[in-house]
Amino acid sequence: MKKLLYIVANSKPEEISSSKTVGRALVNSIMEKYKDFSLEELDLYKEHIPRPKYTYFSSRSTLVTADALSKLTAQEQNDVQQMSKLCDQFVSSSVYIVASPMWSLSFPAVLKDYIDCIIQAEKTITFHNDKPEGLLNDRPRTFLYVQSSGANIPWIMKPMLDKGLNYVEDIIKFIGISRFDELLVDGTGTTEIEKAEAIEKAKSKIETILDQLQF
Repeated sequence: MKKLLYIVANSKPEEISSSKTVGRALVNSIMEKYKDFSLEELDLYKEHIPRPKYTYFSSRSTLVTADALSKLTAQEQNDVQQMSKLCDQFVSSSVYIVASPMWSLSFPAVLKDYIDCIIQAEKTITFHNDKPEGLLNDRPRTFLYVQSSGANIPWIMKPMLDKGLNYVEDIIKFIGISRFDELLVDGTGTTEIEKAEAIEKAKSKIETILDQLQF
């Protein structure tokens, strides 16, 4: 059975969050259309997401050995074990959905901490001649990024103003996932009417996205 991993990087309750409302609609659509999927959900604001420290690594992107781990504090050992668990969960998945707001031209810091946790040698990347290469091109996978923002950003300005989206796409392709799609909930504005219109516009694109999934 293939796995859909739904990652939430938004602290708002789902009923008032544009990104989580659209993210849930996307999750439900996938689960309804593809019956052979199992669903795992990861709320980055509820799950412990370690902030990686140098003591957690034996070398570049390689977690410490069991012997070195035993010399760390209990909290540090828990962090390392959690990083390994998060990475294994990510690697075992076939389709990924991240729901996140745009914050300060980027995304919430907890999402960056999560990404730093899953970049691990011989799991998501490897090194050949000291150059990193992604390992998640071993089979078809699709990464879907749902992002909400208050303004409608002209496409020509996105490289300058939508740095979070650009970074996520770059890092996902870096680890080997070639299929990346964005589902933008732009123009949520300042009123409930604007927000509802932005959500419905984003939802209208879901069926097209489903037809392009690779897994």
